Order: sequence, then C-alpha cells, then structure tokens
Amino acid sequence: MFNLPTPGQLKLRGELYHQFSQMVRAGVPLMGAVAMAQAQPPAKSFRAPLTQLLAELQQGRGFAESLRQLGPWMPAFDVALIDAGEQSGRLDQCFQLLAGYYRLRGQLASEAISQMLYPAFLLHFGVLLFPINLLSDFVWQGKTWPFVLQKFFTLGPLYGGIIFIIYACQGKHGETWRAKIEKVSRWVPLLGKARHHLALARLAAALEALLNAGVPILNAWPLAAEASGSPALRAAVADWTARLARGDTPGQILVNQPLFPELFASLYRTGEQAGKLDETLLRLHAHYSEDGTARLRAFSAWLPKVIYFAIVLVVVKNIFSFYTGYFGELDKVLK
Repeated sequence: MFNLPTPGQLKLRGELYHQFSQMVRAGVPLMGAVAMAQAQPPAKSFRAPLTQLLAELQQGRGFAESLRQLGPWMPAFDVALIDAGEQSGRLDQCFQLLAGYYRLRGQLASEAISQMLYPAFLLHFGVLLFPINLLSDFVWQGKTWPFVLQKFFTLGPLYGGIIFIIYACQGKHGETWRAKIEKVSRWVPLLGKARHHLALARLAAALEALLNAGVPILNAWPLAAEASGSPALRAAVADWTARLARGDTPGQILVNQPLFPELFASLYRTGEQAGKLDETLLRLHAHYSEDGTARLRAFSAWLPKVIYFAIVLVVVKNIFSFYTGYFGELDKVLK
C-alpha cells in the first residue's frame, strides 16, 4: 500500500512502542499489553492491526512471528529487532529503542518540514513568476494554457520525485529494494554516514542483549545484523558463517571488514579479549547512536539551506536573463 509517513505518524508509532515498553517492564504479559494497546491505541488506525496481532498471539505464536503475519504494517527492521529482543528476553529494551528511533525520526521530519517552508514558498514564487513573458501573456492576453502547462511540467516532476524518495525510504520494502536505497544513500553527504552509524548502534544493542541471554555467538551475530536494519551489514555477517564455524572469533574477522569502522573493530576485539564484551557493546551502541543522530540532525539542518541557495541561484539567473533580453530589445528599438 502506498503510504507516506508523516511526522505525526512516526511519533505515534514511537508512542505505541513506548506503551509496550512500559507495560512489559511493569510485568504485564505480552498478550495483556497488546490487549491494552488495542483498547486504547495511540491512533485509531492502529486498532485493526493490533486486533489481528492479538488474534495471532492467542493462537500460540510468538510475538515476532505474529508481527510477520501482519504484512507491510510492521517494517522488517522493527520485526527483526523485536525478534532479537524476544530471543534475548529483553523485549522492553528493544521496545524502548524503537520508541526512541521513531520519536527521533518524527522530530527530525518536523524540523525539516518547518525549515523547508520558506524555500518551498520561494521556489513556487519563482516558478509562477518566471519566465516573465508567459506571466505577461497570461495576465494581459489571457493565454492560460501555455502558462498552466509550463508550471505543470516544471512542478510535476519535482513533486513526483519528492513522493518517490519518501516512498522509497520507507522500511516496508523487501531486502533487495532496501539494499539499493542503502547503496544510493552512502553517496549523500552526512546522510550516508548517519544511517550507517545508527545501524551499527542497533547491531551493538541487539548483540549485547543476545549474548547476555546466552545465545551462541554463531547465532547471535546474524540475528543482530538483521536487527540492524542494514542489508549490507546482514550480507557481510552472513559471509562469516563458515569462519565462525571454524573457530575464528568476530574480533579477528572484524579487522578486515570495510563496513565496520576501525574504532568498532578495535573496541570489540579489546572487549572480547578482556572478557568485557557486554560493556564494550554498550559503549559502542552509545557512541554510534550519538554520532549517527548528530549527523542526521546536521543533514536535516543543512538540506533546506542547500535547497534555498540553489533556488536563489535559479531566481537570480532568471532575473539576469530577463533584464538582458529586455535591454537587448530596448537597444534594438533605439537603434
């Protein structure tokens, strides 16, 4: 289904996860937590999928397995992280992590939209104003269609591109689609690093929970990589299976992995050798979460400025072209 998430919808999903976290932490069974959320959901649109989720749980399925039955309503990243939390016995922490993630996305989306209002106004003003000859013919001679068609073919592709980008970045798509989006985003300044570091933070959090729950290292790493939400990290870790089975440690493997920064590999190996891997993973989660969030905030702050500067350049170019043509015609008349 084509559904563009608004900042409000993102925040409401974060509120749903916060409710789950609070109830599970208070000792409420999962089925009871879902029933309470279904009775008083953060949004009316959540009631139908929560009703279906409750029915799946009543059939004896696990929480993550039940979520997979809901189809695209629950993003694959969410399900993977919840699956890791369910296996590690730390569902409350995973819910809280998802709550913070969606609240941040909603907040950044709100900030970006508010900062884009003036550039958007300037863009539409410039498109309506230029070229001057079409505006003049529309106002003084009533030539409507040339004016309307020119605005449509100028703004139409722009609107289409924006809608496509928002739709493409949703977490409801398959692995292949998300892998392509991840590859493209790597080339975007600030955004590529921000997404990658946030994925590393989620991987570290999931891995710490799984290892503390006694999940074998051979199973914990693939589950944590899936919970990271990064197809690239998931594929990289999947290639380690044979080496892990032979007895190589992740600390040894990480050294030559380009997707894992030197800091991540170094700290992980140190924690592995010192027997303090849980503390190291918590530090890695905190570091990459803070760094990724800071980069994401910087991207959302700089993007409107870049667009504003580009619009100003186009408007100045059109003004210059108008006056050049105007004085050129005036010079011909005088001659």
